[in-house]
Amino acid sequence: MAQTSGDTGEYGTGDIFHRQESQVRSYCRSFDAVLNSARGSIVRDVRGREYIDFLAGAGSLNYGHNDPDLKRALLAYISGDGIAHSLDLHTAAKGDFLEALAALVLAPRDLEYRVQFTGPTGTNAVEAALKLARKVTGRRNVIAFTHGFHGVSLGALAATANGHHRMASTTSLPDVTRMPYDGCFGDDIDTADLLEQLLDDPSSGIDPPAAVLLETVQGEGGLNVASPRWLRRIAAIAKRHGALLIVDDIQAGCGRTGTFFSFEPAQIVPDLITMSKSLSGLGLPLAVLLIRPDLDVWEPGEHNGTFRGNNHAFVTARAALEKFWADDLLSQTVAAHSRRVTRELRRMSAYVPGSRLKGRGMMQGLDVLSGEAATEIRRQCLADGLIIESSGAHDEVLKVFAPLTTPDDVLAQGLGILFDAVVASSYMTEDFPAPSQGVKAANG
Repeated sequence: MAQTSGDTGEYGTGDIFHRQESQVRSYCRSFDAVLNSARGSIVRDVRGREYIDFLAGAGSLNYGHNDPDLKRALLAYISGDGIAHSLDLHTAAKGDFLEALAALVLAPRDLEYRVQFTGPTGTNAVEAALKLARKVTGRRNVIAFTHGFHGVSLGALAATANGHHRMASTTSLPDVTRMPYDGCFGDDIDTADLLEQLLDDPSSGIDPPAAVLLETVQGEGGLNVASPRWLRRIAAIAKRHGALLIVDDIQAGCGRTGTFFSFEPAQIVPDLITMSKSLSGLGLPLAVLLIRPDLDVWEPGEHNGTFRGNNHAFVTARAALEKFWADDLLSQTVAAHSRRVTRELRRMSAYVPGSRLKGRGMMQGLDVLSGEAATEIRRQCLADGLIIESSGAHDEVLKVFAPLTTPDDVLAQGLGILFDAVVASSYMTEDFPAPSQGVKAANG
């Protein structure tokens, strides 16, 4: 007989998942506990053990698990028999979300975008962006960058650089030209210059692009950061060559880097913006494409999908905007947390030869140079009560993706666990003694 979520039988051992779930599962392979409840930055398994969450749904839980105000808004809506699913029919919940987005996000930044609801997940938004850019320009080619990740449905996968995901496709992935991201060849080579030279050369073999698609911080690609200058150069190059600039803000957006949109420090205005992950605030499926109004050339129903009308997500998304983006308190919190994370990662890096800090905001990590080292450290973290994952071409970058709302003491405790795991690693240099009080050091 199947066990309930409170039992420690079949679910407690995880046997049912190994027997019944597809081999495609991934995160649970490095963390086999069966989770049961969560609040804020803490998750609990069916046996009652607590873990600090430095994964946050790969950036889907910027405001933590089960924020009480977001939860209260959703429960009130459900108890009032609010519309749950509406295709793209007008609903009060959708209208309220659109009003909040316009008033709290777009207007204060002097931005004007139409909102397309594309389906439940980020890859749906990317597919819509690529399709619209090709429709607007009449071109097919898209410029995408090394180490970029944009989803695994076929159009988005063509723009995704990760070989593990690309090799799973048994068909061609056409109409994308891969270019080197900022810093790909080191600080001495400006890859924006390279892109400009190739697009200016009619014999370079690169077809005129419909769009240039990029992340300002490459989350899955290893926390590579594009400089504001490089982003401005790319935006100018795209405009000069008649291509639309698409910023994929699915993981870096909703405050993860400190500002609502990750591109704000570069002072650029993308033509199209893809968003998902933390947009709903509570982890509910919601993805949108923000479209410059003059580019909204869709015919009715020309791009659609059944689950464009997740009203539960509209409710929590509105509540999240009203709670966290009516003032700059969250941005100030992210800035303070970011300084602490940078300081602690720098302290850790002294113990791993050649390691380096990567990322920005609350999207930072430590490159420990090999996937083997990162795996060893992650396993020790999990044994000590910290959920953390890695990214990069070889999974060599440990990612600190704590919820933005993590209390100071919990953030310090999690960083302390990570510190102790790093210095206890077999990859640690012997030049330094390994301290035994990482938690106290992080609090110091």
